[in-house]
Amino acid sequence: MERINELPHHVIIEGRARATISGVEDVESFDEGSVTMRTSRGTLIIMGSNLRVDRLSIDKGELNVEGQVDSMQYLDDTEQRGFWARLFG
Repeated sequence: MERINELPHHVIIEGRARATISGVEDVESFDEGSVTMRTSRGTLIIMGSNLRVDRLSIDKGELNVEGQVDSMQYLDDTEQRGFWARLFG
């Protein structure tokens, strides 16, 4: 169920060589092996090799990643938070 003012979230993978993601709120980290982003539907990690951010538009909430896409994983909100934040938060 989408929240009010939530960006629509879509993931399109083309031949494991390109991923287009919408609903991107922020890119937390990226290197050749992974891209971690916060989306309107949770934190998403794309893993692979030779990954590079081809295009990023935070205003539009869109991200293109090129390279060898091996897997994608969504993290629960509780998985993102550190031990102390879960304990006292």
